Amino acid sequence: MKVLVLAEKPSVAREIARVMGCGNKQKSYIEGPKYVVTWALGHLVGLAEPEDYNNKYANWALEDLPILPEKAKLKVLRETGQQYKAVQQLMKRQDIEELIVATDAAREGELLARWIMNMAGWKKPFRRLWISSQTDKAIKEGFASLRPGREFDRLYESARCRAEADWMIGLNVTRALTCKFGAPLSAGRVQTPTLGMIMDRENEITGFRSQEYDLLTADFGSFQAGWRAQGGDGRIFERDKTAKLKERLTGRSGRIAKVQKSEKSEPHPLAYDLTELQRDANRKFGFSAKQTSSVLQRLYEQHKLVTYPRTDSRYLTSDMTGTLKERLDSVAVGPYAALARPLLRKPLPITKRVVDDSKVSDHHAIIPTEQTVLLNQLSAEERKLYDLIVRRFISLFYPAARYDAVAVTVNVDGEVFHVKGTTVKDAGWREVYGGDLSSDDEEENSADEPAASSVKLPELREGEAVTVQRCLIRPGRTQPPKRYNEASLLTQMEKHGLGTPATRADIIEKLVSSDTIERQGNLLHPTGKGKQLIGLVAGQLRTPELTARWEAELEKIARGQGRPEPFLQGIRGMAQELVSGVKNSGAEYKPHNVSNSHCPNCGTRLLEKKTKRGKLLVCPADDCGYTRAGEKQLSNRRCPQCHKKMELKEGKAGRYVQCLGCGITETIDKDQKHINKREQQKLVQQYSKPESVGSNLGELLKAAMEAKEKGK
Repeated sequence: MKVLVLAEKPSVAREIARVMGCGNKQKSYIEGPKYVVTWALGHLVGLAEPEDYNNKYANWALEDLPILPEKAKLKVLRETGQQYKAVQQLMKRQDIEELIVATDAAREGELLARWIMNMAGWKKPFRRLWISSQTDKAIKEGFASLRPGREFDRLYESARCRAEADWMIGLNVTRALTCKFGAPLSAGRVQTPTLGMIMDRENEITGFRSQEYDLLTADFGSFQAGWRAQGGDGRIFERDKTAKLKERLTGRSGRIAKVQKSEKSEPHPLAYDLTELQRDANRKFGFSAKQTSSVLQRLYEQHKLVTYPRTDSRYLTSDMTGTLKERLDSVAVGPYAALARPLLRKPLPITKRVVDDSKVSDHHAIIPTEQTVLLNQLSAEERKLYDLIVRRFISLFYPAARYDAVAVTVNVDGEVFHVKGTTVKDAGWREVYGGDLSSDDEEENSADEPAASSVKLPELREGEAVTVQRCLIRPGRTQPPKRYNEASLLTQMEKHGLGTPATRADIIEKLVSSDTIERQGNLLHPTGKGKQLIGLVAGQLRTPELTARWEAELEKIARGQGRPEPFLQGIRGMAQELVSGVKNSGAEYKPHNVSNSHCPNCGTRLLEKKTKRGKLLVCPADDCGYTRAGEKQLSNRRCPQCHKKMELKEGKAGRYVQCLGCGITETIDKDQKHINKREQQKLVQQYSKPESVGSNLGELLKAAMEAKEKGK
């Protein structure tokens, strides 16, 4: 008799099969003496569509809503149907006596496995492989300590409730909005409050009124200090007051009122969970949350260099302490050798900031595995992310950073000046990051307040006399709150319990793909569609409090402290209420992307839509369906090579023009021209001398362009 192993992806299945001695490779599984390893392709089974309950639901109609089946049905997904049939056949084999669920050890992985088992009618015993890395050692240890499948029933119930709640709320509200307002408007229990937070920030920005102010700094010769009002604000909003202060204080004597010295100790940061890693990667490298997740998955699955990615814990468990030196040894290469080697010569300091079983639920923090790293085999993206993880891991075993902080208060003619200084005593864990004491955190607050200066100060004593040698005035202007970037949005989503570490990146991408928000550089802006949509949905769906309560209920179900049916009954009532609100709404929606072109079939104004392949013009009429590529925006330039018109385009590096004939491109607003490689070779062959072969391509291209312009 044999054991069937169900992995989530083919790549993971291949690794498990190799480690467990399965060598007979088939199209949809790999078989060995004891194990038969097969795989899903993500979800093979999902919730049934409305039309699977009743054919009339295939056409969207407001009067049919809400659609709330008493019991949710499952269906085999068409795009992965062949693999499902293969898995189903394996489950029905007479020589298969047991199943090992080896999907991702998390809520979503549990759900996709259980849905497959339910659909296929699996009735035999099953156990769970629960591992946090994909190394050979982890797989072998995991198979040696398989856990009873029923231990994870509550996790499955939580995942099922989440999926059914999303179906009932998302499907019904989306259909209601789309039918009511005649436009593709999407809403959901997580994406809508996330959009709401972005829109709230946008309203704060548009309603902000900027004011000019001055900052006054007194130069005392050996040091400088900034003026502060009684409340501690250094901004002066009356220009005449600044001038009067400068005139009155210049040349005046004063005394040092207070010198406060204290030793500060700053412990190392906690290990990474997924959200914190996504934040840092966005701040430092501009990675989107989705990009970080994808790169991290490769480091976990393909390279086996890091532990399970989709975790919400920033601590390790006590049973891991014996592996920490082995992990340090595996990363002690290249730029990390000098940082990690000293730690290997002595016992590691294990504190509650590193190991705390009470703060780990399903998975511990993201750290390196025992797999030896070959840095030259990683892509540039993978190196950057791996660098963050390794340095954070090494820093866990370094002491706190210690420095002396000095705060000085100076009184001059009744006015108060302040300055702060620091002296590093021990860089501690900051040595891992080059010893820099500056904060890595991005300021979320308004830039109104000037940052307190932190400088090297001379030895100063209380009561010491000082003289204002000159006054310096620096003008400023109050700034509105910053728009969210992905780092700051992830922080807010985490704070309000919106989504999970595994789903937040997808929520942001869904908002972008549905054209409700857009990326402008590293910042997130609501589109015209998003601004209107947030005004059309019910108030309770706009704010994060409701969804946060739902997530808390789902967590209770996962822990066995809540029951699925009362939760789902509440969701049904909510869906009815939300649909009723849309039906009775007197609001209007005006498409924000109406073009100047008309449909040649029915005369309706075409809508402009952004796609990965460029802009499309689409007819919004239900019975038409006309679509064509967006109109080209022509510049007033002519191609220097074939003299045809050039199209104006926008790229990552800025604006450029491209010839409609030969395809040559040129940047705009820059002296240097950018030409694609194919055109470079053409120019070099056409205008360069034979003896130039082997010369620097840049110089060669420049000479070719000059020769062409002279009309050689």
